[in-house]
Amino acid sequence: MVTPEPLELTVRPLTGPDELGLFQSLLYVLDHELADDLATGRRRPEWLWVALRGDRVVARAGWWSQGGDVPLALDFFDVDDTLPEPERTETGVRLLEAATAAVVPAGVPRPEYGRFVPPDWREDPVARDIVEARIRVMERTGARMLVERLRLEWRAGTPVPADTGRLRFRPVAGREDLLALMTPVMEGTLDAHGQEDLASGLSARKAAEKHFDEELAGYTTPREWWRIAELPDGEPVGFVIPARNSYNPIIAYIGVLPAQRGRGHIDELLAEGTRVLAAQDGVERIRAATDLGNVPMAKSFERLGYVNFERAFNMIWDGA
Repeated sequence: MVTPEPLELTVRPLTGPDELGLFQSLLYVLDHELADDLATGRRRPEWLWVALRGDRVVARAGWWSQGGDVPLALDFFDVDDTLPEPERTETGVRLLEAATAAVVPAGVPRPEYGRFVPPDWREDPVARDIVEARIRVMERTGARMLVERLRLEWRAGTPVPADTGRLRFRPVAGREDLLALMTPVMEGTLDAHGQEDLASGLSARKAAEKHFDEELAGYTTPREWWRIAELPDGEPVGFVIPARNSYNPIIAYIGVLPAQRGRGHIDELLAEGTRVLAAQDGVERIRAATDLGNVPMAKSFERLGYVNFERAFNMIWDGA
């Protein structure tokens, strides 16, 4: 059976911010961030693409950056879920391939695709159909699933445990101070992105440097918030990185040294990071995420009163 190509499909980027309403003809949980992202340079009209059947938007794709010239993440991709299959998938593939060729510079790896999904998406037939439709399109273009993650939230009024005194916390003295701990933390990591970096051939040190330079170094909130935990005799235990991204206060990273794992220190690190952020003015929530397979971290968040309000998944293109 030959699958017909969708007819009369126009695929193009937005002509400017005035077409944002067109892009928002389809819906996603991050729609409310688009206008501010355009105003601050985190998005550009030429990074926001639509597929049109006449005046009707039947698919869209959008990329995000931290304000640079190269997009860092594909975080918007939708198709009109009233379209029948295989037309829905074919429409999505045509849009994504055309937009990627125009948006991602030659020689630059395709940015990771990420999507937020309901926590019970597998049990909800409607949600499952929507999620799986997007996964099918990504797989058709060569992507593979990297990880599914829990998205977590501490809410103002939730009790935060007091410091037990078992650990001493001090600020991070500088990049090398933190990298000296991030490097051994890579040993036996349960984080899928860290595992992917190691599997690609990076050493633990290079993987730690990549994480620091591509993520942690970009936070503009005070580095005095960052904490290294030590035993009373000064032996290092781990670290926690409380920060604020462009949208929320976050627990950006927690690490426990291999020799200190399994002793309950993760709860004290998370509590310290939460205390630092909760003490700031006007904090109504603190966001965090952990891989579905990182059970010890997920249980720690649960014990500290963090709510699993959503899930997310990330897909990547190998060698793209």
